[in-house]
Amino acid sequence: MLYPTLANSTDELKQILQLQKENLRQYVTEAEMKSQGFVTLHHDLNALQRMHELGPSVIIKDQDRVVAYALTMFRECRELTPDLEPMFALLDQLSWSNKPLNDYRFYVMGQVCIARDYRGQGLFDELFSHHKKVYQSQFDLFITEIATRNVRSMRAHERVGFKTIHVHRDEIDEWAVVGWNWN
Repeated sequence: MLYPTLANSTDELKQILQLQKENLRQYVTEAEMKSQGFVTLHHDLNALQRMHELGPSVIIKDQDRVVAYALTMFRECRELTPDLEPMFALLDQLSWSNKPLNDYRFYVMGQVCIARDYRGQGLFDELFSHHKKVYQSQFDLFITEIATRNVRSMRAHERVGFKTIHVHRDEIDEWAVVGWNWN
């Protein structure tokens, strides 16, 4: 039976890292990237543990196996992942409904991934529904950044309620900053 929950062990964090590694863009084919999506950033166990201490990530398990995750990244995690500093610096400059993002209570979804054999079963929606259930009382907005060429991910985020705030290009890709308003 598949069920969403919060990560609560080092073993689960290690499983997240393994699933992340299997889906990094450098390890999947171009055709798979187009049809199935990909993840861009690789975390280490120390950073994931620190992120988890501040706000546990949402996972979906099939018995003892983590088959999907959506990483929770509070703004206090900013220094843990230097590769994301440009995103956080950009968020400092952006607005939502004519109000600076920093005037809202928001956090970032650090990455979402579903194991190949479990895709197309509604797990994406379950991950985000559980994020909302757990964190809505503490936050107004749920923010993330998606490579625009990751069409599957763009569509899935839009389907659950995310709206594009800003689009920009860096040396890696073109990105859409998207937000889900929980108010």
